[in-house]
Amino acid sequence: MQRPGTDPQNVQPEDILCDFCRRATWAKDIPSIEGHHGSIICTDCLACAWTEVVELQAGVDLEGASCTMCLEERSDPAWRSPLHEEASICRRCIKLGGRAFRKDGQAAWGAKPDKD
Repeated sequence: MQRPGTDPQNVQPEDILCDFCRRATWAKDIPSIEGHHGSIICTDCLACAWTEVVELQAGVDLEGASCTMCLEERSDPAWRSPLHEEASICRRCIKLGGRAFRKDGQAAWGAKPDKD
């Protein structure tokens, strides 16, 4: 997501925000992953999502809403941001993001590996 008022012709790193916590992720060197149409999730938010959905096998049903990252309506459990309820990420995107962070030697990703 972009900070409100961002000039689309001159987007700066501090204009890029995590859709789930709204911190300026790229400006603060917080590792993040981009989804479709500029959606972003930082490692902190992905770690919360991973714990709830993958490790605890919990999560919420999106009830016809789309995943913020892949834009798909999915029936698998999802994580909804406690700060911004319109932001949610499906289990598949959580797992894809976690695997990408695990492969990235610069991202401090300490979540347990998924079982499947």
